[in-house]
Order: sequence, then structure tokens, then C-alpha cells
Amino acid sequence: MKSIARTLVLLVLSGLLSVVSGKTIIIDAGHGGHDIGGHYGKVYEKHLALDTAMRLEYYLKRKGYRTVMIRDTDRFVPLAERSRIANKYRDAIFISIHYNYTWKSHVQGLETFYCGSHSRALAEACHQGMQGEVRAADRGVKYARYHVIRHCKHPSILIEGGFLSHSGERQKVMKGSYRDQLVRGIVDGIVRYDRSGKW
Repeated sequence: MKSIARTLVLLVLSGLLSVVSGKTIIIDAGHGGHDIGGHYGKVYEKHLALDTAMRLEYYLKRKGYRTVMIRDTDRFVPLAERSRIANKYRDAIFISIHYNYTWKSHVQGLETFYCGSHSRALAEACHQGMQGEVRAADRGVKYARYHVIRHCKHPSILIEGGFLSHSGERQKVMKGSYRDQLVRGIVDGIVRYDRSGKW
């Protein structure tokens, strides 16, 4: 019983520490407004990305983190503006949420991108967290020069949570329960990254 109480106290303190230390997580829901992103019929990436981002905000706040949403409605935000907003904050990390699409309908799985070497540990932690929560092909952690992560001065990653072009994966991604699992994995990765002392 004492060990359970001690664990609960530590969890509460770890959440409070994140607030006290001013750590901020900037959440970027990809696309928006006239930019629908990848799509299959009426299944739009912009909607799935926003829903996932809002779930991520909810769970991170429960952990005690400060969050900033690049968008919390269906509106278009230019790429340069996303980076500019992110760079206003100190002691922050940047998470960009997307879903994939390709003309190769057999391709499926999760992949996580980073640009600067200072972002790789965050990418690996979040990718491992997602893989631990959902059954998905592992497409790995990769280097890429996407605008939002290239121009962000903080540790920053871009997550592709599945392929809308793959029939089986599309059906999973459309379920709120799947997106919830995905988010829980991202949160687990962020917490482990935080505790690693690299942030």
C-alpha cells in the first residue's frame, strides 16, 4: 500500500514539475482549411490530424504540461507562421501530427521524422511509444527537411500516424479508439524523453 501511495505522489510531482519548470509542448495539427492534406473520398487528413492533436493536448494537460495549439479549428495556417509561433516559446518541443497517403495502396505503417540531430531522441521516444500502443507496420524514424521541423529551433518531430491510402489502415485510423491509442503512445514517448534529461 505504501509503495502505491509513493508511486502516486511521484506521478503528481512529475506532472507539477513540468508546469513549474515551464516546459511547453507545441502541437501542430497538419493542414487545415482549404488544405485538406491526404484524402480518400471524404476522409480528410486535416480532420484526423486535428482530432488527434486535440486528444494529444488533453492527455498532456492531464500530465501537467503546458500546451500550445497551432490550430484548434479547421483553419489554414501557413507553414512559416507555424514555425514562427513555435519559436516564440522557450524550453519547448514541437509535435506535428499528420496522416500519410501514397498511390501505392499496399504501403502502410507509422513513421516519425526529425530534422536536427537534437530532435532524434524525441522522435525515437515517441515512435517507440506509438509502436507499443498500436499494431502497425514500423516504417521507422527518419531524417527529413519538412519546413515546420526544419525551421523550428526546438526539438521537433513530424508524425505520420498511418496511410489513408491503405484500406485496412484507413479503417483503423478512422476509429477514435485507434487515434486515442496513438496519442497515448506519443504521450508515453514525451514523458520518457522528459525524464531522460535531454529536455
